[in-house]
Amino acid sequence: MNVPVILDRRSVLAGAGALIVSFSMSEAFAQDQTPPAAAPPHPPSLPGSLKDAPLLDSWVRIDADGSITVFTGKAELGQGFKTAFQQIAAEELDVPFASLKVITADTGLTADEGYTSGSQSTQYSGTAIQNAAAQVRELLVAEAARRLNLPVENFRTESGAVIAPDGQRFGYGDLVADDMLHVQAQPKSKLKNPATYKVMGQPVPRVDIPAKVTGGEAYVQDMRLPGMVHARIVRPPSYGAELTECDTSAVEKLPGFVKVVRDGNFLAVVAQKEFQAIKAMKLLSAAAKWKEKPSLPKQDDLLRVLTGLKSNDSTIFQQSNPSATGQKTIEAIYTRPYQAHGSIGPSCAIAQLVDGAMTVWTHTQGVYPDRQGIAEMLKVPPASVRLIHVEGSGCYGHNGADDAAADAALIARALPGMPVRVQWSREQEHAWEPFGPAMVTKLKASLDGNGKIADWNFDVWTNTHSMRPGGAGSMLAAQHMAQPFAVPEPKPIPLPAGGGDRNAIPIYKFPNAQVVHHFIPAMPVRVSAMRALGAYHNVFSIESFMDELASAAAADPVEFRLKHLEDQRGRDVIEKAAQGFGWRKGQKAPPDRGFGFAFARYKSLAAYCAIATEVEVNRETGRPRLVRAVAAVDSGQVVNPDGLINQIEGAILQSMSWTLYEAVTFDDTRITSIDWQTYPILRFNSVPENIEVHIINRPGLPFLGSGETGQGPAAASIANAIADATGKRLRDLPLTRKKIKDAIDA
Repeated sequence: MNVPVILDRRSVLAGAGALIVSFSMSEAFAQDQTPPAAAPPHPPSLPGSLKDAPLLDSWVRIDADGSITVFTGKAELGQGFKTAFQQIAAEELDVPFASLKVITADTGLTADEGYTSGSQSTQYSGTAIQNAAAQVRELLVAEAARRLNLPVENFRTESGAVIAPDGQRFGYGDLVADDMLHVQAQPKSKLKNPATYKVMGQPVPRVDIPAKVTGGEAYVQDMRLPGMVHARIVRPPSYGAELTECDTSAVEKLPGFVKVVRDGNFLAVVAQKEFQAIKAMKLLSAAAKWKEKPSLPKQDDLLRVLTGLKSNDSTIFQQSNPSATGQKTIEAIYTRPYQAHGSIGPSCAIAQLVDGAMTVWTHTQGVYPDRQGIAEMLKVPPASVRLIHVEGSGCYGHNGADDAAADAALIARALPGMPVRVQWSREQEHAWEPFGPAMVTKLKASLDGNGKIADWNFDVWTNTHSMRPGGAGSMLAAQHMAQPFAVPEPKPIPLPAGGGDRNAIPIYKFPNAQVVHHFIPAMPVRVSAMRALGAYHNVFSIESFMDELASAAAADPVEFRLKHLEDQRGRDVIEKAAQGFGWRKGQKAPPDRGFGFAFARYKSLAAYCAIATEVEVNRETGRPRLVRAVAAVDSGQVVNPDGLINQIEGAILQSMSWTLYEAVTFDDTRITSIDWQTYPILRFNSVPENIEVHIINRPGLPFLGSGETGQGPAAASIANAIADATGKRLRDLPLTRKKIKDAIDA
């Protein structure tokens, strides 16, 4: 991948004859001389990310030649939003899809939209682009109307032009003028009627796929810059290990050797070619002597370890109705191990220091927070550091991307002018990335005489679910320096989104309910954000327990859920998935097979998703096989139905891998799951025969995040199907063939 020309935002926005849209629409579109009314004391909030970046030049640029650039501060990670945003802008601007280009997260060009996380890209950035594009279109129409001295309502837009009543066309580039007003966005935009959409709502092929499936230049791992050198890190063998000795003399004699960079426990070697760097890393690793100390807990008793650690307890939901009493009570405990992101491509970054300015190409999910951390580590102003997002091969969550970026920056500082590429090894990625936190949930509920839930109690124990950068202490390089930066204090993520307590509050309605979050500050292993955060295990627990309660009430699992659900959109999704699956009350699966069902609304404020599954279990080996899955999803107004289907299919496969295979292992000192043998994931030969996704489109309603809505329901649905097939309930993730076989034999 050849690096693009490096521009900064000032140069991009300074081109002569370009429409830099940054204005107050109240003046631009005024058609009379009525004095403006006094501003209200509390002006209405701007939609989406416009609230934090209200100048429209943060989102749209039109050049004199009519070319259009759309900016987003979000990072494309494989969600497909780059295509969706291009559709949104093309629709509202009335231009052909192919005529646009989208620039993603770059601290030199785009707005600061924080992290790309929580399935919020379309909800916030897409909404900002939609409204910004609509207001740009209005401004262009207003300019054409001004030139002809005609009312704006007599004009229309089409294919990148404003059309006058007599058919005269003004190309958007023709309307660009140096004296055009720069105004802010307004709270309300004149959005197009969904009934007139030509681009939105269509299954447009994703623009990022061709290079990925043809072996093209798709990822930061593919980038090659002129004069680039290659660096490899020698990581400590375990948490807290200290480098006591390191003889570099043999390494310095290797062909292509450039430099050894050491700063305390941070140790790296640089060579002219990549394989030279790999050989140098291995030799340097053999020469390094480390002092280790046992610091990890016993892994074989996750329940005891987590519930035994000091926790900060808070009741996050409680309601009481003394008139409702239960007659039959059941209890259950569910556990989730630490799990790895397991990115197919280990983390990578490139950094270059030129004239005091550091540029880093990285697959971080937060270019601005990562810039802040790197600047702090290097002790330079943030303005002297630029981070440009380039996709990485795999990851939804906080893997080693930010650490690799910091590694590259620290090494590049020692080699001014040279582009330095840092590539982690597979073993380093598995051992040192921040893991998805382990969790324990305890549930207790009672049924009344009518088979309804009378009271519900839910407790969850877990660590923080985000240690993303924002300061240097979140990154390994800064932690390992001779003057190390302290790891920041772990904190819970506030509700309503939540972290470990995400989706812990059920969407179902119970007369009596209590939900308690036991936040554990101490982190036995390094943890941070993994896709869906706590929602994956909380939904797995809730929806597994709903099946257990349905069984205790002798009720059909689908009917039992509907009996406790008032949200009509949720009911629609459940009924759609059941219908698509062919679910029938009292149905029996074929021999050695089971049917499962589960539902959730992600974060209780994003997309709705219900999933029905059919699972086959080999009773001789315990091996489970997901035969088919049928999902229904409501994510509000749909931009690209094919992209939405991709997201749900991906969620099911990812969750299937977590649920059936994945668990980080460790002894008292080291992480031991350091490759694909010790950390198995879903293989191609285990992919289900069929995944069917039904979309409930809601034209005109807000976009709802959908990338993480399927992981929890998929896990519970698979677990419920295994229970249906075997007659045995498994509650400890992952549901491996050994656990299933042991349950069958028991």
